[in-house]
Amino acid sequence: MYKIYVVEDDEGIASGIKNLAEPWGFEVKTVSDFEKVLDEFNAYGPHIVLMDIGLPFKGGFFWCSEIRKISNVPIIFLSSASDNMNMVMAMNMGADDFVAKPFDANVLMAKIQALLRRSYDFASSSPVLSHKGAFLNTGDNTLSFNDRKLELTKNEYRILLCLMENKGKVVSREKLMEKLWETDSFVDENTLTVNINRLRKKLDGIGLEDFITTKFGVGYILG
Repeated sequence: MYKIYVVEDDEGIASGIKNLAEPWGFEVKTVSDFEKVLDEFNAYGPHIVLMDIGLPFKGGFFWCSEIRKISNVPIIFLSSASDNMNMVMAMNMGADDFVAKPFDANVLMAKIQALLRRSYDFASSSPVLSHKGAFLNTGDNTLSFNDRKLELTKNEYRILLCLMENKGKVVSREKLMEKLWETDSFVDENTLTVNINRLRKKLDGIGLEDFITTKFGVGYILG
């Protein structure tokens, strides 16, 4: 299920988007604290963000630039300020699309679905996988969490990729070793253990304690 994060101060529009998107099978969260947009983004881990330009405290351009420091998640700006300058600024700040208010509900849903397909259905678009506010960037093999970016080795990246592709499921040691062995020389159980332990230390260092949980005799699962 794709998750949408709506950063909009007009409660009528925000609830309208929620009511529009949920019947399509989307999970929708609307912003609750306009001073903690990035914290909410990290905690929720959305697949797409709908962002108004004019917001309390700090505007949508600011929050877009903050999100872009840690993630390439698709962002659509929603604004009644639909002049060309705002559109240009939105794209320069890293937005993927711009929808002027008032908007047609069907057009908005079509844009959301098209952008999600482009971002996550095609391998060439380098999607981002997320879990508990951590974002695995498949384009540059890094993990981002709370304004910190972790450089991953090839094996560490493959381990996280396999675990995040199987969120909620226990991944066997055998499956992980097959993942590591795809383009490498033979990987034995000790090599896997060493890589898991090294990866856990890196994750602990950026505040992701217990991100990988061991299921003894079975394998590993994201905590």
